[in-house]
Amino acid sequence: MTDAVKGPASYFPSIEKKYGRPVAEWKELIRSSPLTKHMELVNWLKAEHGLGHGHANALVAHTLAEDSGR
Repeated sequence: MTDAVKGPASYFPSIEKKYGRPVAEWKELIRSSPLTKHMELVNWLKAEHGLGHGHANALVAHTLAEDSGR
C-alpha cells in the first residue's frame, strides 16, 4: 500500500492537467524569476500565467522548500 501524496505536491497532478505544463517547467519559471518572496511569486504566477491561488501557492511553497534544502 502506498501513502497518498500530502502537502503542496498533492496539487501537482491537477496543476499539470489544468495548465498543460509539467511541474518541472513551473519550478524552472519560479527559479528564473527575479522575485524571491513567497507572495510576490504567487501573485506573479496568478497575474502573468493565470494560475489559481492554491495552485500558485503550492508550486511556490514546494519550490522554495526544495531550494532551501540545497
